[in-house]
Amino acid sequence: MMKTQADLIARARGALAALGVSPDRFTPPGAGTLDARSPLTGAALFGVRGHPREQVEAEIAQAQEAFRQWRMTPAPVRGRLVKRLGELIAEHKQHLADLITIEVGKITSEALGEVQEMSDVCDLAVGLSRQLFGRTMPSERVGHRLQEVWHPLGVVGVISAFNFPVAVWSWNTAIALVCGDAVVWKPSELTPLCALGCTALLERAVVETGAPAGVHRVLLGGPEVGEQLVDSPMVPLISATGSTRMGRRVGPRVAARLGRSLLELGGNNAVVLTPSADLGQAIDAIVFAAAGTAGQRCTSLRRLIVHESIVEEVVARVSAAFDRLPAGDPFDRATLLGPLIHERAHTAMQAALSAARAQGGQVLCGGDRIETGMPGVWVRPALVRVPEQTGIVLEETFAPILYVLSYRDFEQALALHNGVTQGLSAGIFTRDLAEAERFLGPDGADTGIANVNVATSGAEIGGAFGGEKDTGGGREAGSDAWRAYLRRSTATINHSGAVQLAQGVHFSG
Repeated sequence: MMKTQADLIARARGALAALGVSPDRFTPPGAGTLDARSPLTGAALFGVRGHPREQVEAEIAQAQEAFRQWRMTPAPVRGRLVKRLGELIAEHKQHLADLITIEVGKITSEALGEVQEMSDVCDLAVGLSRQLFGRTMPSERVGHRLQEVWHPLGVVGVISAFNFPVAVWSWNTAIALVCGDAVVWKPSELTPLCALGCTALLERAVVETGAPAGVHRVLLGGPEVGEQLVDSPMVPLISATGSTRMGRRVGPRVAARLGRSLLELGGNNAVVLTPSADLGQAIDAIVFAAAGTAGQRCTSLRRLIVHESIVEEVVARVSAAFDRLPAGDPFDRATLLGPLIHERAHTAMQAALSAARAQGGQVLCGGDRIETGMPGVWVRPALVRVPEQTGIVLEETFAPILYVLSYRDFEQALALHNGVTQGLSAGIFTRDLAEAERFLGPDGADTGIANVNVATSGAEIGGAFGGEKDTGGGREAGSDAWRAYLRRSTATINHSGAVQLAQGVHFSG
């Protein structure tokens, strides 16, 4: 149980020491470059020594130098580094989870689940280290072979958000390392302790496996540090996770220097509930998707599109479930509802609810602050019935607000679902095979992730993660997402003993 600031500081110190983080990185609150805070109390735990502007370029240069050595290391050997990292993550699962709960406020099971994602992606990456396949294509010329080869890209810049402070880093870093890249990580300024814990484990794995010392660097600081990383010509790929607003700034800046960007941005995710849905299954999934991480996931459920024949029953059942959610200390395993990240999130939530009311919406339950005996910001998830999909419903508010819309026919449901600018995750609950197939088809859900009888949260790392439209188009983790971290070379080998030009061209002096 974490009831006092002293409890949190002691638990954080214990986890950081177990992970091997040097106490030299910390100062009294207010004396460092930035403060590590906890949403459980809203107060600073430690000051953290960050990176001044001149040091940022030096760290990137060190990573670039390590890359020159790392790219020549055989991929299966590179896999040994990630394998060891995965072993260390598993060994320190509880310590990492403690830091996530302290800095983000996630309940215990969600924090442990995030660390499990790190282990899982390390397993995936180790397998990839022996399967970074190219292709051999038929050549039109006799005695020629045409092939596609993938080579390491360079230094990969990773910018991560507060809500998944370790998983998103691992998705990028594990894959990039086996691909032969170096990594420079700019974590959220809200989660420096998680970043230091992960970095300490990877640095230990680097030493134990003999990898180049600079193959991974971490940059602590505010937005100005991220801007330096984005603008650096030494970083050919920027993988950035955050809001659409952030992506609109990052994308053009990287493009201006002809770099690559992998953007995983905001979501305004919806579930369609059809008349044939198993409501028992659906309600459980809906409540987690809307209230998990206090509605602070990019995959959080924001819109519930319900057939008019069942909307009243659904509203009653979701409202009752929201009201029953136990809120409080996220270290208590009975707790299901943790705090918002800070007071500004609460202000944004209240502004969104006011806007919904002004547009004719009715707050059916929730939205009120919950007293837990702790000074952080806990709120009851809000269920809001809205007459149409407009205004605030089209925006992503990073808080537990679920808007309910009703529909008459399936075409209207699809139009509502796709009628937002974001395109991350989608779900439909139905027993109708035709509806399920249509939802997954080319004229169905226009999202990067689409599920049947599964809600919007809870993706597995085996599939590529990311979305379309304002979500940015990037893909991380499984499937062929590894290709983003490599450069492709098309190679032709002539073993015919004669010069032959393509397309039947003849040219001789």
